Order: sequence, then structure tokens, then C-alpha cells
Amino acid sequence: MGRLLHLSDLHFGRARPGLAGALVDMARDLSPDVTVISGDLTQRARDAEFAEAAALMAQLPGPVICVPGNHDLPLHNPFARLFRPLSGWHRHVGPETEPRATVAGLCVIGMDTADPFAWQRGRVRRASLERACADLRAAPAGALRVVAMHHPLDTPAASGKAPMKGARRASEALAGAGADVILCGHLHNWAAAPHALREGGRRVLCVQAGTTLSTRLRGEENDFNVIDHEAGLVRVTRFASGGDSARFTEAGVTLFRQDDLAVGWDHASPGL
Repeated sequence: MGRLLHLSDLHFGRARPGLAGALVDMARDLSPDVTVISGDLTQRARDAEFAEAAALMAQLPGPVICVPGNHDLPLHNPFARLFRPLSGWHRHVGPETEPRATVAGLCVIGMDTADPFAWQRGRVRRASLERACADLRAAPAGALRVVAMHHPLDTPAASGKAPMKGARRASEALAGAGADVILCGHLHNWAAAPHALREGGRRVLCVQAGTTLSTRLRGEENDFNVIDHEAGLVRVTRFASGGDSARFTEAGVTLFRQDDLAVGWDHASPGL
């Protein structure tokens, strides 16, 4: 069985005091095989914020797969945003913006959807999508194929956010290449559900974390996900921290199963 820890929208610079330490302690107790952070490490892409994020990442278990979000690009320096949008990321996080890892039956592929030409709205670059699809097809047989990106492929109209550019094309391509799970953030709301581009299309499991550490809440608690995979079953466990509590507790479990690769994922009953 493989276990994945999914964090998102840390927003150092606007993080809740004391919560990062509680997160590290719980992450170590949960002992995941890989940790994924789906963007927005920082609030304003400042060096001090990236340094805090890097210090946290160094304490997290397993290989850490991290992709940029729109907040990880500088906002108040137009020159840097256009010509060196990821300079802070490269100084503190590392050279990769689309890292990969295959461990414990989990094949995790990062995609960078941050767009320096738009403040919030993301975009899927053709080269990034082609590379992700090639890696999905090359994944070991039986592996859970996971793609991590900041912006969701399916943006609810009620969120007030513009849909990501290229989302429909990416949904179809990733599903066709064998993606099982899409991890994302951006909306600061939790969700986990099968997603199909069109009626009758192959269903991919889309799992969204809210904001793990930020004070910028949108009607929900700080949270993160733990994803367990074994023999065609996926268990998504949400952990949340509400009120003034500086700790995370289990807040719900959702089960999914895949009986037919061509059909994709669906909800499963708790008795399985």
C-alpha cells in the first residue's frame, strides 16, 4: 500500500502561528511515502517567505513534490514577474518546478500552472502537458498515477475564480494517458470527487486541499489530505484544524474504487 500526504496553499507570510509545527509532527506520525504540496508556498513570493517554506519542507517525510502557485510569482515587481518569475523559488526551493517521483506504487508528476501574465488564473502549457502524458504512459504497471498542479481542472462558478486556460484540453489528455488522481488547491476549499470531461468519458479522481496553514480562510478550516492506495481502492482522509486549535484532527474519510481502467474511478461504500 502506498501513502501520500497532500498539502496546499501554505501561504507563508500569512500562516497561522504554531500550526506549521503541528503539521510537521502529524506528518511524521502519518509516515507517508511521498509528500505533495500543490502550490502557493508563499503569500507574496518574498525571500523570507520562501525560506520559511523551505525550512518546513526539509522537515517533511518522504520525497517532497512541490509545484508553484500564482502567489509564488512576484506581484509588486513587474520586471521580475515577467522576466524572472521563479527566481525566489529557484533560490530557496530548487531548480525543479515540475518534479517527479515514483515510490511505493505511487507515480507522482508535477505540473506548473502558474502564469506570470495573469494574476490568479492558471494555464496549462502544451510542453508541460505533453511531458506529463508521456510520463503517465511510462509509469509502472499497477502504480497509482498522480498529477499535482495548483489550479483545479474544474473550477466551480461559485468560487468566483476564472477557469484555468487549457483545462479542458488537459483533462482529456491526462485522462487518456492514464491519470488516476489530480491533486490541486488554489480555491481554499476541500473537495474529492470523480471528474469526467464529457458524458461517458473516463473518470479521474480530483482531490482538492483547502489551505493547510493560511489565515486566508474561505468558510472552511485549515486542512490537508492523506491518500492511501491499495489494489484499485483509494482512501482520502481529510485532517482539519479549526478555531484556535493549533493541531490537526481527522475530519472525514471518502472511499473510491476503480473496477475498469477504461471507465475510471467512482465512489465506494465504506464496507469495502
